[in-house]
Amino acid sequence: MDLVLFGIQGSGKGTQAKLLAKEFGYHIFETGAELRKIAASGTELGNSVKSYIDAGNLAPHEIVMEVVREAVAAIPPDQKILFDGIPRDLVQMADFDRVITEAGRSFRCLQIVADAELCIQRILSRAQKEGRADDQQETSIRRRMQLFTDKTVPVIETYRAQGKMIDVDGEGTVEEVYGRVKNALDEKF
Repeated sequence: MDLVLFGIQGSGKGTQAKLLAKEFGYHIFETGAELRKIAASGTELGNSVKSYIDAGNLAPHEIVMEVVREAVAAIPPDQKILFDGIPRDLVQMADFDRVITEAGRSFRCLQIVADAELCIQRILSRAQKEGRADDQQETSIRRRMQLFTDKTVPVIETYRAQGKMIDVDGEGTVEEVYGRVKNALDEKF
């Protein structure tokens, strides 16, 4: 069964995804990383995506869903996928659910919950280490966090109502959070 990870930017979901992939053999589909690869490609599509990223905005729905559809189709049915950064809103959720269903796959969801101010400091620190222009401006970070609250939280609540969502406290060391993630997945699913 596939896993969809949710968490506000800087919550540590990318780190937890890597740990889960290593231990349980998930193939990680990280939307942001896929879009950054496209943005760096220098193609017309890449330049378009880069303009959204540089402005601190999300890539358009059609572009994101095209990337997801192609990725899911290319992964063997017996390979578990861990989705990080999708679906971001209710429209994307409807198309994401359709892509997963058409591929004959199923999924469960996990949200890593962390304080927004802590997350901002994590992102600023990471941006300095990695030199990532899209994370260097606090205003841009706050805009993306507000988009998460406005657009993605309704997705989380919809999946919660469907019995597919569990929450994990994302504060503490990487190891502490990972322990909670594994326990939650074992207990709830």
